[in-house]
Amino acid sequence: MAVCFDRDSLPPVPVISGASVSHDHLILEARDGNRLAAFAATPDEPSRTGVVILPDIRGLYRFYEELALRFAERGHAAVAIDYFGRTAGVSKRDDEFEYRPHVEQTTPAGVQADTAAGVAWLREAGSRSIFTVGFCFGGRHSWLAAAGHGLAGAIGFYGRPGPGSDGSPGPAQRAGELTAPILGLMGGADQGIPVDQVRAFEEALAAAGVEHEIEVYDGAPHSFFDRKQEEFADASADAWSRVLGFIERYAS
Repeated sequence: MAVCFDRDSLPPVPVISGASVSHDHLILEARDGNRLAAFAATPDEPSRTGVVILPDIRGLYRFYEELALRFAERGHAAVAIDYFGRTAGVSKRDDEFEYRPHVEQTTPAGVQADTAAGVAWLREAGSRSIFTVGFCFGGRHSWLAAAGHGLAGAIGFYGRPGPGSDGSPGPAQRAGELTAPILGLMGGADQGIPVDQVRAFEEALAAAGVEHEIEVYDGAPHSFFDRKQEEFADASADAWSRVLGFIERYAS
């Protein structure tokens, strides 16, 4: 499994000086009774749009908390969720956390139950149009979330569109079940996700009649959306612009 970001990485998104947002560490409860850690950021003005952030395979850490703040600065309530409540509990973790044994115990059903808890929190907070945005492991599950939850759209950065390592069908195989528009932002030089797999995903979405936009950034690697990846700053800026435009286009 590819690791998306270094622990000291930050989203390549400009901070809006003076933007007024509130934020808090939360513990949510999924429909199966699982308790999971989350981080929420909300604009001080009521927001009709909400974003559930699905992290990479290491779960919730600073990068995704910062990303939630950046969404809130732009008027979108956001909640970033953790995946490991069932196996690691809800307490804060340090940089030495051994995430791999925990990610190996996740299940598609468990991830979607935790996503649903994030969706429910946003709805209770007043959001009408809810989107998911995920990275790597989370990108895949963001697209899969379009098969439920009543989403307005699902956004994925360099998610794997094909079958999972356990043989479970991926977004390409389940394209006919996806009921929300899809945005995919992919690295053309991603060694773990060849471009032909991305094109096959596009073809599956088109065949299923799913509205979609897939952008492949030539020369960009896996995890290009990172302030430390200065050589891919243009790709990151374009990707962020597409994310905001997608939300604006499909919010009701």
